[in-house]
Amino acid sequence: MCLGIPGRIVEIYEQAGLRMGKVDFGGVIKEACLDYIPEAQVGDYTIIHVGFGISKIDEVEAQRTLALLHEIGAIEEELGES
Repeated sequence: MCLGIPGRIVEIYEQAGLRMGKVDFGGVIKEACLDYIPEAQVGDYTIIHVGFGISKIDEVEAQRTLALLHEIGAIEEELGES
């Protein structure tokens, strides 16, 4: 399965000409490309799909979605948590 997972941007930097960032998914930090959401800033929540930020999302909706994904076990599958 391949879901768009909400996460909070904790760092933004450039790598090989791309706008990249570190994104916190409730304690799991992953790298993602943020080129498609140039307006996103550190502290914003975004939907990450296959390593790319595809849209911004508000914090309340992000937290609600993360809770539901944890509840059904999908977050572990997508992020590789044990």
